[in-house]
Amino acid sequence: MLGILFIVIGGGLALTCVTLFIIQGRGTPAPFDAPRKFVALGPYRVIRNPMYIGGLTLLFGFGLYQHSKAILLFCPLWFLLTHAFVTFYEEPTLMSKFGSAYDGYCKAVPRWIPRW
Repeated sequence: MLGILFIVIGGGLALTCVTLFIIQGRGTPAPFDAPRKFVALGPYRVIRNPMYIGGLTLLFGFGLYQHSKAILLFCPLWFLLTHAFVTFYEEPTLMSKFGSAYDGYCKAVPRWIPRW
């Protein structure tokens, strides 16, 4: 039951982010059709990477639901790989694409842990 709750929360968060990318950003999460407009609405007002947090939450929930130690042990590795991708590729790419708007956003909104 707890696993299903995590799946629903994580999936809902990720789906919300995809919807914002399509409607507000005029693109998709795919690198070949990335958003053309900067998106800082909804969950992006609280944390810079809510889609990844949603995906990790969904994965964790799936591990709980399946009673899979392998999936649960994969979650920290997935997070480390995602953190490296975000830090070394995604953030520099967004900085070059959106400039000062993204720089100000990074200063105001935390990467992984929200400030309420």
